[in-house]
Amino acid sequence: MVKKVLKIIGVLIILLFVTLFAAPYLFKDQIKAKISEAINAKVDARVSFAEADLSLFKNFPNANVTLEKLVIINKAPFEGDTLISLGELNLKMSIKELFKGKNEAIAIDGITSKNGLINIIFNKDGIGNYDIALKDEKTKDNGKSSPLSLKIQEYKIENFKFRYFDESSKIKMVIDSLNHEGTGDFAAQKLDLVTKSTAKVSLDMDKVNYMKNVALTLDAVLGIDLEKSKYTFKENKALINQLPLEFDGFIQMVEAGQQYDLKFKTPTSSFKNFLGIIPAAYAASLDNVKTTGDFTVAGFAKGLYSDTTVPKFNIEIASNNASFQYPNLPKSVQNIVIDTKIINETGILNDTYVNLDKLSFKIDQDVFNAKANIRNITQNAIVDAALKGTINLANLSKAYPIKLDKPLSGILKADVTTKFDMQSVEKSQYQNINNAGTMSLSGFNYVDENGKTMNISNALVQFNPSQVNLKELNATTGKSDISVTGILENFYGFIFRNQELKGNFNMNSKQLAVDDFMTTGETTKTATKKAEAMKIPAFLNCTLTAKATTVLYDNLTLKDVSGKLIVKDEKVTLENVKTSIFGGTIGVNGAVSTKGKTPVFNMDLKLNQVDIAQSFTQLDMLKKIAPIAGIINGKLNSSIKLNGNLDATELTPDLKTLTGDLLGQLLSTTVNSTNSTLLTALGSNLKFIDVSKINLNDLKAAVTFKDGKVNVKPFDIKYKDIKATIGGTHGFDQSMNYNLKFDVPAKYLGSEANALIAKLSPADAAKVQSIPINAILVGNFTNPKITTDINSAVTKLTTQLVNQQKDRLVKQGTSALTDFINKNKKPGDTTKTVTPTTPATKEEVKTKAKDLLNGLFNKKKKVEEPKVEQE
Repeated sequence: MVKKVLKIIGVLIILLFVTLFAAPYLFKDQIKAKISEAINAKVDARVSFAEADLSLFKNFPNANVTLEKLVIINKAPFEGDTLISLGELNLKMSIKELFKGKNEAIAIDGITSKNGLINIIFNKDGIGNYDIALKDEKTKDNGKSSPLSLKIQEYKIENFKFRYFDESSKIKMVIDSLNHEGTGDFAAQKLDLVTKSTAKVSLDMDKVNYMKNVALTLDAVLGIDLEKSKYTFKENKALINQLPLEFDGFIQMVEAGQQYDLKFKTPTSSFKNFLGIIPAAYAASLDNVKTTGDFTVAGFAKGLYSDTTVPKFNIEIASNNASFQYPNLPKSVQNIVIDTKIINETGILNDTYVNLDKLSFKIDQDVFNAKANIRNITQNAIVDAALKGTINLANLSKAYPIKLDKPLSGILKADVTTKFDMQSVEKSQYQNINNAGTMSLSGFNYVDENGKTMNISNALVQFNPSQVNLKELNATTGKSDISVTGILENFYGFIFRNQELKGNFNMNSKQLAVDDFMTTGETTKTATKKAEAMKIPAFLNCTLTAKATTVLYDNLTLKDVSGKLIVKDEKVTLENVKTSIFGGTIGVNGAVSTKGKTPVFNMDLKLNQVDIAQSFTQLDMLKKIAPIAGIINGKLNSSIKLNGNLDATELTPDLKTLTGDLLGQLLSTTVNSTNSTLLTALGSNLKFIDVSKINLNDLKAAVTFKDGKVNVKPFDIKYKDIKATIGGTHGFDQSMNYNLKFDVPAKYLGSEANALIAKLSPADAAKVQSIPINAILVGNFTNPKITTDINSAVTKLTTQLVNQQKDRLVKQGTSALTDFINKNKKPGDTTKTVTPTTPATKEEVKTKAKDLLNGLFNKKKKVEEPKVEQE
């Protein structure tokens, strides 16, 4: 009997598991259809989700429905905007809900979601994109059952982002890393909802940032009256960064908007409350911090939030004669006074004003004071502020745990007043901006994370009504020193309106090392971080007139550098930049742009009297265009136009993309053939030329280059009275294909050729002045392959000379025979005179050609050549 019972139980358990496994497949389509019906029956938007899965194990004994990638896209007037995007949405319900009929509502007990985005937008007409409920009369309740009903007991969201933007007021708020959960019986009309929330909040108003990633924490019990749509704070504890706040009061949804009646305050008056405001990234533990004095935040918000009004509110932040000192730090901050109010007395947002009546503190003997007033905040903010005091920067890290790799040093002094309105800033109406005073920095020392040091010995800024005048800046970093003066024309537009920073500056330097101002990679024990791509800042619109005695760039040392740099639209334009280098001068005009994905440049270079050996050795670009380093010594004048891409991290030319042309003239040159495999091979193949004695003085050449290929336009050179024409191409990979054409006077062919020519008549000898010889150079510069047509050219000339000589001899013989016959001819004799012809045989030509070639290549057999002045 027991065995039968156990068997029955075992079978039931198996059936139960089979049912649990099979149920998701049986009810999946039903659940999916009901969810789709529920959503589409209520909203006027495009709704989609990738999949709907059912699990009976995830929340057993309850069922769990998971929607993946749920997206709600707005229709007009927000066509295409994402309203809601959920990576995952889980609905928890009783298993019995799966067995309800088609027309019965399925009750949802719990909701959880991950990786969501809620994007709320109000356009200029005050219309919100969240209002997607169908308004058609056909959608009103007609007594039919809703496909889903909510009986929520708990809910939870993880890693959400909430974005809010109002186009009319230009208020932008982002709540990031939002985690929130609540438990309560939503089936009841009145309930207590226990909630926990964490988030990071950023707030901007009209391009001015008021909060950035401020950490918020709220644990609260909300009394909810669903019938009256009223939410009351009962028990709560909030943290803004580490500042504690308590709330009481309520928020109620009404037809016109939301009714607020809230009060808040710090639970204690300890000055530790102030230290808690500072973001954790810049603060430290508040444990064991010694404080005196008080710090309080208190306020209220009461009234209607609607399309035209905000609740009246008053926020007071106050401290009087407070101090603090962190453990293990030698300095304290004393005499702290804070008196700030943020007030709205009318319910109209633009009437909100901020009064920072006093902010003051003292470190050692240095006192710093500030005050400010901001009004008309949403339409045309008016700012009135003043700074006065001294700060020893070295004391900051001694009094407050600032996270710096190396401590700062330097004395900052300020005595500045300013009054302006945002519209004047935006429209550059400088006559409405009233600035006065000075700010200075001396003895400043800073070491960045890569170990680079910046030292500012003196800096002085003078604030004028329409300009900020940099009267003095003397600084050193690495191997560099700079001295800068100039004027900023749009300082406030840059600070408050993200406008271009306009200015004109003059810079002088004894030595400027470009590497000192470039971003470098950070090397660690485990990995090497690549250098960041260099970018010309988009906000800069300025001109820099510079002079430097020495500029160090890569492996180059430039002397007496001067010129103008214009920075605008992520582009640097160089005007009349000049430098002494390689024993001569180089002038540069051109531009570098980092606006596109790949940095690009174009340059016009003027090289004057530069040393060939140095420039073609140290400039990789010239080395590729003309690989003559070590072969030709002397000077060069050249004009080079080129453009191409730049390496993104070092801003050096990408040689594969170079395009341009070069015009060059060689001056006072000599040839060192022993350093060139090519010239050595050329001399071996063309014995009639001594390559070491080639004169290239005043030689002019023109080349073009593109796609890694250099095209050399044909140019003429002379060696003694031998003319040569050279032209062709070579690649940056050193491959080459050149044609050389020589006009070689026949006298260089030796005594045999000269003897043959001497025997010709003056008219025939004039026809044999030179022999054309062609050479082709292929392969590469280190392993050249040279072919010539010398043999065929000499053979052709030999045939010509032999035939001309035979023709002459035949004509002489024929003339003598004719004279003899005519003298001995009897009257009446009609015998014709026969002219014998004896063309040259192959053997005769071969023999003579061999002699001529010997004369051409064998120096010992050559007759003494006449001295010819080299041109």
